[in-house]
Amino acid sequence: MRRRIVPALSLPLALLLSACVSSHTQNGSGSSGNTDGKGDVTLDVGDQKGNDEAVLRAAGQLKNLPYKIKWSTFTSGPPILEAVSAKAVDIGGVGNTPPVFAAAAKSHIKVVAAKHGTADGEAIVVKKGSPLKKTADLKGESVAVAQGSSAHYQLVASLAKAGLSIKDVKVTFLQPADALAAFSRGKVAAWAVWDPYTSQALRQSDARVLTTGQGVVNGLNFQVANPSSLGDKKKVKVIKDYLGRLRKAQDWVYEHPEEWAKVWGKETGLPYQVALDSVKRTNGTRVHVAVDKAAVASEQEIADTFAKLKLTPRRFPFADYVDTRFNGDLPPSTTAPRTYGKGSQGS
Repeated sequence: MRRRIVPALSLPLALLLSACVSSHTQNGSGSSGNTDGKGDVTLDVGDQKGNDEAVLRAAGQLKNLPYKIKWSTFTSGPPILEAVSAKAVDIGGVGNTPPVFAAAAKSHIKVVAAKHGTADGEAIVVKKGSPLKKTADLKGESVAVAQGSSAHYQLVASLAKAGLSIKDVKVTFLQPADALAAFSRGKVAAWAVWDPYTSQALRQSDARVLTTGQGVVNGLNFQVANPSSLGDKKKVKVIKDYLGRLRKAQDWVYEHPEEWAKVWGKETGLPYQVALDSVKRTNGTRVHVAVDKAAVASEQEIADTFAKLKLTPRRFPFADYVDTRFNGDLPPSTTAPRTYGKGSQGS
């Protein structure tokens, strides 16, 4: 699995280097030191700073757990999936792109749950004074992007929509911290990125949005589990309960954007206003949806795109890496995200 791949939501710029837990391994993982609940079944959960553990705790969903949750903190999606595949954790949350790379590498994973949010946070940004006005104007220009990230796919898809290919631009593969520096110094004309970096660039780096992922990316995030955990009846029972708590926590986020922004900012080092912008633009808009045929088809498109670009080693059916037993009565994956109304996002 490529270490360069970054999930749809990762650490904020301020903590990109410093927020890794002190006991991290070469895979970018470590224990958060937190165990919640009680009982004879333990669910090992892979998480990122400020993600599932933080939101469940803030929403009160870790109270009265009839089983234990042992948290392990990772720096990004790929090492979470490595841990899932290696049975080091039972389940973990990631963005829409890491599962594609993990599946291409024949990892032992199964996508078991999904969230659908707006794609407004998936953006290509330019400086406010830039002469670039539309996607087609990127022809011949330099664009920074994290290789294999959700933003990389969004860049490819946005260019295609504008009648261009990735070969029509000068791609500079940079992780967010380096990309921010290059963008701020004018070393690149544009930056393809995701929230909360999008919100941070708009607030703090004199940026404006050239185009967003609306209509070109699927806006999905996933919970991914190990197949052996899914073969354990006791684990399946607690996974079902865990996913239900995540759904309730997401409802809480939507209903309490300011409160969550304060918690999220404290957890990650994001300035409050940047966190709130990201909540209202992306984070709080997500709704839990079924992992259905439409979701699989959209992930298949991502997988085929990266295979064509030779960034993954093979073509494969993404459906082979999906377990639909937890769909229940969840709405379709194409269900519209929530919204906070016009004018609610930062500029």
